[in-house]
Amino acid sequence: MLSTKNLSGDIFGGMTAAVVALPLALAFGVQSGMGAIAGLYGAIALGFFAALFGGTSTQISGPTGPMTVVSSAIIAGEIAIYGSVENAIPTIVATFVLAGIFLIIMGIAKIGQYIRYIPYPVVSGFMSGIGFIIIFMQIFPFFGMKSPSTIIDIFTNISDIIDGVNLEAVLLAISTIAIIYLFPKITKIVPSALVALIVLSIVAYLMKMDVAIIGDIPKGIPDVHIDTLLGMDWHHPMNLVIPALTLAALGAIDSLLTSVVADNMTKTQHNPNKELIGQGIGNVAAGIIGGLPGAGATMRTVVNIKAGGKTRLSGMIHSIVLLIILFGAGAYAKLIPIPVLAGILITVGIGIIDYKGLKHIVRVPRSDAIVMIIVLVLTVFVDLLQAVAVGLVLASLLFMKHMGDIAEANAFSSMLDDYYKMHSKEDEQVIPEDLKGQVYIQHFDGPIFFGFTAHFKKMMQELPDVRIVIFMMDNVPSIDQTGMYAIEEAVLELQKKGITVFFTGIKEQPLDMLKNIRLIPNLVPEDYIFESCSDALKALEFYKKEKKEE
Repeated sequence: MLSTKNLSGDIFGGMTAAVVALPLALAFGVQSGMGAIAGLYGAIALGFFAALFGGTSTQISGPTGPMTVVSSAIIAGEIAIYGSVENAIPTIVATFVLAGIFLIIMGIAKIGQYIRYIPYPVVSGFMSGIGFIIIFMQIFPFFGMKSPSTIIDIFTNISDIIDGVNLEAVLLAISTIAIIYLFPKITKIVPSALVALIVLSIVAYLMKMDVAIIGDIPKGIPDVHIDTLLGMDWHHPMNLVIPALTLAALGAIDSLLTSVVADNMTKTQHNPNKELIGQGIGNVAAGIIGGLPGAGATMRTVVNIKAGGKTRLSGMIHSIVLLIILFGAGAYAKLIPIPVLAGILITVGIGIIDYKGLKHIVRVPRSDAIVMIIVLVLTVFVDLLQAVAVGLVLASLLFMKHMGDIAEANAFSSMLDDYYKMHSKEDEQVIPEDLKGQVYIQHFDGPIFFGFTAHFKKMMQELPDVRIVIFMMDNVPSIDQTGMYAIEEAVLELQKKGITVFFTGIKEQPLDMLKNIRLIPNLVPEDYIFESCSDALKALEFYKKEKKEE
């Protein structure tokens, strides 16, 4: 339900966010290969519907650096197949709309809550990689030349800059970067990127500079591509599904990271699954009108909050302001020089790089540094989604190894006599003397999972000649399937040797797991399950009598 309690703050926040969004939307549109208008359409449609249906009250959505990088690759690939943007539009639109549908499905499936488990090194490497891609993609436009479509081509053809450099373009790009960084020292009321865009566009026009410009921008209501979608050739669906999944996964990560930033600033709590649904609806709407896909935009969201935006009205007002600008300023926007947009995007790329993570790379654990570097390199030179996937798998494996190492280091085995030399207790006196040398203590510390079971099996193989083994599980919060079967196998092997097994201090989850496979009571009777090691030791006298009677 929309609230008007903060109407003045939402109006000012939305208007300010729109002013910041305008140059970025135009720049991302040009970088994508679909033209500046695609970026503006995406900002308008996505910004409005994501705000209306999303789960973060202050979120401002639109084309972002990461989403534009992926979109550019998709668009370039389709143009290579079909020969032109016009011929490739059906496939491009279908991919963007499908990405929105996947986001909606992710929200309905409540996947949003799992994004928080992405490790920092993966996010850091990914965001820094995106920043470098944006910068690299603007090297040629910075010098007044058309950029190759891939990073590899950029480095392969870097020598072409020497022969084709346009000094007027370089001057405009450098001036843009200088204004963006220096103008805030004068005032922060007006966004410096907008100042650079307007001032340098006027200068380039009046001085008749020989530089590339955006060119004609369509006027009026955008075309709705429903017929295009209905006429699509769906004989090779995976050609659409894989790129769409990439966009959806990236959009989810990008949006929910921004939502966390918004929560920290406003002391609120976003609804991650509702946010994904809102982003999905917005991306479907943007795709249908030929706009770029996008996500929650951190910088625009921060600007909105600082300017007074508190409810979803601010995001909707941001889109309405951009729509008004589209109708009134299209004739002037076509005169914006491409080098100015290149300068703006270079500062965006610089801002995305995680300098904190890079600065601490020699101080963080080596495993984290390795993950971050691998994700960064794969992001720049291979593929964004593959980079995140590899990073997640690698980070998970390293974490499991770390947890396994901790469990191994803290677990210990000892004879009962040795155990009591380290852990003196009053009830030691109740232990039968002839059993003291026949009782073995196996102490666990941490979860018993697949990363620990190899060490556990080795410990069981090195077991001395005893009559009783006590598994102390006071510090075992959980057992996975591998650990469960490892314990079962150990109990069976011990019983073959005539060794009795006691369990002490077993928690609810491990107990349920062992009961589920009938290890308790089929292999270990419930009478042999004790609250503490002291209880188990006190029961040894009864165990001795029971064995004599047998």
